[in-house]
This record gives sequence, C-alpha cells and structure tokens, in this order.
Amino acid sequence: MKFNIFAVASGLFAPASALLRFGCSGLTVQRLDPLVNPGMNPSAHLHQIIGGNSFNASMPPETHDLAALSTCTSCQFTEDLSNYWTAVIFYRGKNGTFKRVPQMAQAGMEGTQGGMVVYYMTDALFDTAQKSTVTAFKPGFRMLVGDATYRDREQARKWRQLTYICMENQGTRAPETIGFPTKPCPGGIMANHRFPTCWDGKNLDSPNHQDHVAYPESGTFESGGPCPATHPVRLPQILLETVWDTRAFNDPADFANGKQPFVWSTGDQTGYSSHADYMFGWKDNSLQKAMDGHTYVSAPMLKTQSIAQQNKCKVPDMVGEDIDSWLTNLPGANPVV
Repeated sequence: MKFNIFAVASGLFAPASALLRFGCSGLTVQRLDPLVNPGMNPSAHLHQIIGGNSFNASMPPETHDLAALSTCTSCQFTEDLSNYWTAVIFYRGKNGTFKRVPQMAQAGMEGTQGGMVVYYMTDALFDTAQKSTVTAFKPGFRMLVGDATYRDREQARKWRQLTYICMENQGTRAPETIGFPTKPCPGGIMANHRFPTCWDGKNLDSPNHQDHVAYPESGTFESGGPCPATHPVRLPQILLETVWDTRAFNDPADFANGKQPFVWSTGDQTGYSSHADYMFGWKDNSLQKAMDGHTYVSAPMLKTQSIAQQNKCKVPDMVGEDIDSWLTNLPGANPVV
C-alpha cells in the first residue's frame, strides 16, 4: 500500500517534540498473526497482543482504519486503538514440559493484567527536552521488527536494540543483553523492542513488512543519527517493554553451565528470534497532536482511562487451545532449537 507523500507535504516535516509513556493491559494471548499470517487460524506461534479490540485473524490493508473498527482499547490513552504484539516466553521444565510465563505490571501500573509499556519519543528516552522533528504514522501503517527464525548472534546483528534486561528490581534498566539472560533474574526479565525510525515516505507497508522502514544511516536514534536518503522521513521511536515474571522459575540448577530454561513460543532458546509487530490505529491526528505537544510523559491533549477500564477491553478466543496448563509441546508444536 502506498501513501501519497505530496498530499501531506505541508505537514510532513512539521515540528514535533514529545515523549509518551503509557501502559497497556493484555488484549488477548492467542496463536494469531494478521500481519505475517493474515487469515490463518491458528498461526505458527503464540503471541500476546495489546491495543484495540478490532484485532482479528484477518486485518487486510483495505480495512486499515483500526480506530473506526475498534470500540475499546487496552491502552491508557483511549485514542490509541493500534495493535502491538510479541511472541510469548515459556519456561521449559526438567521433564521437558512447558509453562507459559506470566507478564508483570511495572511500578506505578499495579493492577494491569498482562500487557506492555509503550513509548513514542522524538529523542532519546533520557532527553527531557525532546527537541527533534518527527512525523506521526499514517492510517494503514504497519511494520515488523526482528525475525522469528533467527537463532544466532550474527543473524541478530541486523536488528538494533532488541534486548533483554535481567531485572534485580523494578528499577533495573541495565545492562542490556542480546540473548536470554543466563542467570536467575530476581525481578523478572524485561524484553525490549525498539522499532526502526526512518520511513520511505510512500509505502504504508512492504511485502516483508520491513523494507519501507530503516534505521539511521549512521549513529543511532538516541544519538540523532540522520535517516538514509532512501528513507528520509523521521518517525517516532516506538519502544515496547514487556516484563516477564520469571520469579517462580529461578532455580539455580536451571542455569548451570551457562544454560537457561526459557524459550520463546517460536521454539527459540537463544533469545535471538525476538520480534514485534505494529499496526497503527490512533484516532484522527491525535498522535501527531501529542507529538507536537512539547510534553514529556504526560499528554494533557489525550484522554486517559483507568487501569480497570483497560483490563476490561478483550477480544474473544478465536483459536480455542490450552495455553495455560503444563504442556507437553509448545502451542503449534514448534520444536525447541
């Protein structure tokens, strides 16, 4: 799908400077992936999804106005009816069975059921000025970061900033690793997904859901690196933080000799298959207004809802499989490799 860059030329490089940080409850956990496997039920592996309740097995590009299709969102800002999803982490027991690892709310968001914390920013997370210029995503925009098939460090070098944090407590934010932590994490494991920040200005999607976006040609988003000529439009940085509550699975014996007991629902035991999907669904131009708002975390121009209201927004189970018992196989029978 292509976007007419000339139709918005006057606003394409409008000043925008803000950082949004907000929580989203879990919308559903199902084996569905309308971006990579549209219409397939079930899809290849299990995902945890947040956002608007128009999420379905099939979300074709021609029905891209998620804000109009959804009646609620599991996110704090009611204008955000986008969908975001990642794979799911399982613990693999000594007898070879699997148990889904629950998600844990971050400090200040207690009571949130599952879900993630979402950031949209124009500059580095620690930069309270947020002075840079970005362009908000357009209706129909979709993208994917990471690759579910990757299993080694060299493959993962293609992606920047897909990381893990072995949390000592709720405030731990360093160090970050590329693969799964190899020691027990007293505060859980945080998985970080940072999306590319440069857009070609034309295509709302691409066949692999990646070629229409790019990383800065030099430096990083945090250092203000310039976008390549092929992808000249600077987008907000989207960061997803998911805290996996591994505290019940911290037996030191599971971490002997450099091993660790966790696997993604893809069957990946290395951590290098970490990936995330995004479908834009903000109402009207609410995201652009927020990014133009010169705000840091707070967003008075947006409407918020309570955590209890977020928790109520769900979609029905469309797959109908057991994902919560001790399982003899990962959902989809994905082999551990």
